[in-house]
Amino acid sequence: MGAGEGVSVSPVRVWIDQDLCTGDGLCLDHCPDVFVQLEDGIAYVAEAGQALNDPGGAGSLAWVPVKNYQAVVDAAEACPGECIFIEMPAVAAGELRASA
Repeated sequence: MGAGEGVSVSPVRVWIDQDLCTGDGLCLDHCPDVFVQLEDGIAYVAEAGQALNDPGGAGSLAWVPVKNYQAVVDAAEACPGECIFIEMPAVAAGELRASA
């Protein structure tokens, strides 16, 4: 299942810099639909339940379902490694903040 199939996705994408990840798992506490922790103890983003573990590659960006937008922001703010990066078009940023 790709982005937009059966799930309302926002124009927001998220990725994790695994080099900065401390493995605390706070992102999973905030949003287990978008973040996973693999056997290596490091967090990765997931899309449709599949970990996107191509660090630094285009394949490591996950679309964020609309229902998870605020939880992803909360996870990024709580992350001790400051390794969660959220990308969004400038127009979408204002729209999402207004609806949150």
